[in-house]
Amino acid sequence: MSLEERRQLLERYLPQPSQLQSSRKSTTRSSKERKSGHRRRIRPFLKETLHLLIYLTIQFIFGVYIRIRQIRSAVLQKYIAIRHHHHRTPAYIQRDLKNLSRLPEHLSVILRYDSSTDDGLETLLDEVAELSAWSAAAGIPLLSVYEKSGVLKQYMSAVHEIVQQKLVAYYGSPPSTPTLRVLAPNHPTLSPVPSPTIPARTNGTTNGNHNSTNVSLNLLLLSESDGRATLLDLTRTLAEMAQAHKLRPKDITQDLIDTEISATTSIPALSAPSTLMNGAVKANGATPPLPSEPDLLIVFAPCIKLDGYPPWQIRLTEIFCVGDSGGDVSGRQRTRVEYQGFLRALWNFAGAEFRYGR
Repeated sequence: MSLEERRQLLERYLPQPSQLQSSRKSTTRSSKERKSGHRRRIRPFLKETLHLLIYLTIQFIFGVYIRIRQIRSAVLQKYIAIRHHHHRTPAYIQRDLKNLSRLPEHLSVILRYDSSTDDGLETLLDEVAELSAWSAAAGIPLLSVYEKSGVLKQYMSAVHEIVQQKLVAYYGSPPSTPTLRVLAPNHPTLSPVPSPTIPARTNGTTNGNHNSTNVSLNLLLLSESDGRATLLDLTRTLAEMAQAHKLRPKDITQDLIDTEISATTSIPALSAPSTLMNGAVKANGATPPLPSEPDLLIVFAPCIKLDGYPPWQIRLTEIFCVGDSGGDVSGRQRTRVEYQGFLRALWNFAGAEFRYGR
């Protein structure tokens, strides 16, 4: 057979040139895919490892920072607790505050009620009593206590009794015990009738370690229902009146809302001049009304959390957060009410600069 005949005979069994090129391309592609697949398995692992390393580094740095800050706060609190302690003596409290340039006329605090423990209510009442005694010794005429659930309003008689007992422990038996009045929005006021044997106020008169001056304290109890719930009820009422054509929408102005909120949340005993007020007497002999908005708000918590505090009452209020007080380095969510935190708040208020929007 000639060469041409043998070629024709074998061409029937040989693949076409195009098929050879495609097989070469597929072989090259498969080798590249194996290499790229290998890279795809390594790169995500390296990327995840790098991200995890960065995350752990940031977490370690912030953990060390927070721990150092908590230890520093614990040491500072312990130093103040040793250096300044009231010993249930109003004279010591007045000594710690005598150099301050100003004190708040209306002091407000935010406390938490721990319902998970059996002694949660007892602890809360004791904290309110201690704060009341400190405020009376400092010469603060109005103390408002905000507790979100409103459990204090349900036990106003118990609050009055326990606070009165605490004042007796600080000041002694009447007539040196301060006059106490417990108030709450939409609740009757608990105010004992002053005894005629109580002497009039004098300046600088002392009796041992106690001030015989008949100071007075007004204790105001607030809850979440005095804040957001009041605004929701007012909005619902105005909307229903507008739908019933009893009120035109254009009549709903800022002044109307402010008036309605003030009428709902105001306490007549605070807006009227009070004979129980511990403050300066005007030139005409009348005592000025107690301020409805607090000058200073103390948050006894690791961070500032208002818990639904009425927002329209703290427009110009100085807010002080106690932080991790009492040597607490465990990071728990509840901060104890202690005298050193109360002192720090008043010191901070005395040195604060009020610009009022300037």
